[in-house]
Amino acid sequence: MNTAARVLALLAERGETLAAAESLTGGLVAAELTSVPGASQTFRGSVTAYATTLKRDVLRVDGTLLEQRGAVDPEVAGQMAIGVRDVLGAAWGIATTGVAGPEPQDGQPVGTVYVAVAGPGREVKVAALRLNGDRAEIRRESVRRVLELLSGELHENVRTKDTEHNGGT
Repeated sequence: MNTAARVLALLAERGETLAAAESLTGGLVAAELTSVPGASQTFRGSVTAYATTLKRDVLRVDGTLLEQRGAVDPEVAGQMAIGVRDVLGAAWGIATTGVAGPEPQDGQPVGTVYVAVAGPGREVKVAALRLNGDRAEIRRESVRRVLELLSGELHENVRTKDTEHNGGT
């Protein structure tokens, strides 16, 4: 079972949903998720916010942050994940932003990528990646990494809930 199938199965078990915000991956995360039969049980949809104005206007990323740091930034990734989670009414939101190449962007070198997960509470996890390869390889690896980050957070969230349920220590 691939990572997309595993996270969708975990979400289905828990009765939770997922939404994705994509920039550099341009819909590849959604394509990976929807390639899994039954994905519609848990995957609500995605926003491909390639333009910076869409990150601000649709995903509610802070405009001042975007002006000061550009779209390739860990805080932007986190706000994208929160924004898509809230806008699409999901329990979980994931996001990708970065530079796939061939040229640097916002002062960031090719291969600079940030992936983020926003869970049902206030917690947001962002991973900074420095990826090698051509444009296609960087985009594919970004998809893999955001789904792995989500998988890790889902497993951590389960452990936390189990501990709380069992009285916690």
